[in-house]
Amino acid sequence: MPDTAAALKAILLEKSVRTGTFTLASGAQSDLYIDCRVTALDPFGANLVGKLGWAAVREKIRAEGLKIDSIGGMTLGADPISLAVGMTSATLNPDEALQVFTVRKEPKGHGRGKQIEGNFAAGQTVIVVDDVITTGGSTLKAIDVIEREGGKVAFALVLVDREEGGRQAIEARGIPVLALYSRSTLLG
Repeated sequence: MPDTAAALKAILLEKSVRTGTFTLASGAQSDLYIDCRVTALDPFGANLVGKLGWAAVREKIRAEGLKIDSIGGMTLGADPISLAVGMTSATLNPDEALQVFTVRKEPKGHGRGKQIEGNFAAGQTVIVVDDVITTGGSTLKAIDVIEREGGKVAFALVLVDREEGGRQAIEARGIPVLALYSRSTLLG
């Protein structure tokens, strides 16, 4: 899907990539800030994320003979990406449609006190999603919650890998990372 990848890259570069001096979620200083939410919440960007994400996920599922039940990750960055991929899976391949869930940063303080909302149940095999990984911290936190709630993470889908150790940290947990873009491919 070279045209889709090029179109999504153009939107990411226009809307999401900023240079300057920034403090990242990890606390590190960087000359690059990538706010994928702006792209993933754009209707054209979301459509492209869904198409490219589902094509990449479906290829991995088929190549490895995986059975995946649902897709989701830490709110807010993962939410639009997970929903876009889930919706595209339902549109293009209804028999393989992925259900969607979201992981709260903290358990809900009322009601059932859930930390995972949406279409998730213990025993499911899932794809964990993140918009951008730097150190991998938020992805690892989502993985911890999913595993604590009885889910099994097959792999991580990431929109952009900043190539700053996050992939290695997640893969050290035995979870492969599938990145649609890296810092090199996005800025190169």
